[in-house]
Amino acid sequence: MALPAWVWALTIAVLCAVVVVDLTLAIRNPHRPSMKEAAIWSSVYIAAAFVFAGAIFLTQGATFGGEFLAGFLTEKALSVDNLFVFLLIIQAFRVPEELQSRVLLVGIVLSIVLRSVFIALGSILIANFSWVFLIFGAILIWTAWGLLRGSGEEESYEPNRFMRWAERRLRVAPDYDHGRLLTRIDGRRFVTPMMLAMLAIGSTDILFALDSIPAIFGLTQEPYLVWTATIFALFGLRQLYFLLAALLKHLAFLALGLSAILGWIGIKLLINGLIEYEIPVINDGVAPDLGHVPTWLSLGFIAVVLAAVVVANWIMLRREGRTWADLFADSSETKQPERAGAGRQ
Repeated sequence: MALPAWVWALTIAVLCAVVVVDLTLAIRNPHRPSMKEAAIWSSVYIAAAFVFAGAIFLTQGATFGGEFLAGFLTEKALSVDNLFVFLLIIQAFRVPEELQSRVLLVGIVLSIVLRSVFIALGSILIANFSWVFLIFGAILIWTAWGLLRGSGEEESYEPNRFMRWAERRLRVAPDYDHGRLLTRIDGRRFVTPMMLAMLAIGSTDILFALDSIPAIFGLTQEPYLVWTATIFALFGLRQLYFLLAALLKHLAFLALGLSAILGWIGIKLLINGLIEYEIPVINDGVAPDLGHVPTWLSLGFIAVVLAAVVVANWIMLRREGRTWADLFADSSETKQPERAGAGRQ
């Protein structure tokens, strides 16, 4: 894609403005969005992504438009899975209901920053070292296998090494102190559980990026499409969290669907790597004629898998005598303690 600098500048300015406005609203008016509010804003962000995809189709052609859509759908599915981890963290630290929105938004902003850095590094590596395709492919296949193995297990929040170190070294206050990050007790400075919750989400964001960035590069190597598809997928996650808070626990087949998608993209990356990188021990160093996987096939596969996940979960709910509406009602009735300490001291 040959895009002038002003297109990049305008896109970055507009998307950053959206983040700033969302952050400002979350800080000035901390609250748990109603189901109606969450549904409206989630729909607006998803519609904006499809409008942007339409603009790519019209200005850059069907191939690039299809690559953006495939990337957006994949990153959105991965983001929903990440929301489940956010849910576990928020529950583990017993974040008060009115502060959950702020914690989520900080996690999303950190995701945007980390993914932007990794996208820049990934673009440089792919442009100069074709063997990176092989590494990215191996990462995704390993991740897909991990999802497949653990798809039937009960998930719970387990602090990583950074969080275990932080919890040992920092003095933690017994409550959230109205959402402050630092507070004083008897003249001594303490971090609040709010700080620990944000650190937990920020540190797990790094692991999320290691999965999502190879996945998007497996669908398109255009930096503009990689970045915009990733950012659009992250927009609206704060509202989507409250919309799907109860539903997340019942997406029994999401891990299987993500495993299939990541496995597909991983194989696609391995094929690209074998085509681009001449390996002496394979085919006498001559790149095999494997052919590239067309964008429409990847987009179709991703759409079919995501549709199958929704249908499979719908059938499971019907057998239990429940509907999606019942789960949304559960979500709206879910309450958190108004004030509590950290889950781990």
